[in-house]
Amino acid sequence: MNNTWITIFGISFIFIMTTLGAAMVFFLKKNMSNKANTFLLGLASGIMIAASIWSLLLPAIDASENYGKLQWLPAATGILIGGVFLVFLDSIVKNTLKNETKNQKEYQKHFKLFLAVTLHNIPEGLAVGFAFGVAAATGQNAAFMTAFGLAFGIGVQNFPEGAAVSLPMLKLTGNRTKAFLYGMGSGSVEPVFAVLGYFLAAFVAVLQPWLLAFAAGAMLFVVAEELIPDTKIAENPHLGAWGVLIGFVVMMILDVALG
Repeated sequence: MNNTWITIFGISFIFIMTTLGAAMVFFLKKNMSNKANTFLLGLASGIMIAASIWSLLLPAIDASENYGKLQWLPAATGILIGGVFLVFLDSIVKNTLKNETKNQKEYQKHFKLFLAVTLHNIPEGLAVGFAFGVAAATGQNAAFMTAFGLAFGIGVQNFPEGAAVSLPMLKLTGNRTKAFLYGMGSGSVEPVFAVLGYFLAAFVAVLQPWLLAFAAGAMLFVVAEELIPDTKIAENPHLGAWGVLIGFVVMMILDVALG
């Protein structure tokens, strides 16, 4: 396989894996019990928390070494801006649906969860495109294999992330196809921004820590405000907590082993 096809396959792989993860909704029973829903929402919460730390915040801090003693600044600022952005988004959604109170709360949950994971996928797509752009500039086969390794690692991590979007959506919408499309759609930005990162490789590195932290803040905000409360841990305390822990551990292992 030549370097052009390695690049095309690497960029496509990150989206394919998100889609496969989202397709997990088709393998579940039609009606989930409250206990199953508690565990799956907890699992999604753990996955998103771990992804925020290992896929977003730690790389953001590492990429901010040139800030010296203020190395924490992009990460801390980005997290807060991500939270503020979702509060702002809430107000827009509420105004849009002010005459549709019956569906307002449900729609807000759909949209915020979808948006948080989508935002998380943007800097990941940029990172993959940036890696392949640098490899194309150097023309070294080793650089292409390094870029593909990054794409492979992010792709494998995207599988549980796709499921983390589609599984809660199945409970909220009651529609497998719609839940699948939400999960798949959250990853559709990755190849788009990977191509953008490929052609803007020289500029992406400057913005990357801020984008990573912004996505982490949005994701953590959704977990705290929507997912964990919806697990109704008070009804099944151990089951919900174990869901969070298992999801966190699985995502941590993937991030560390493939990062």
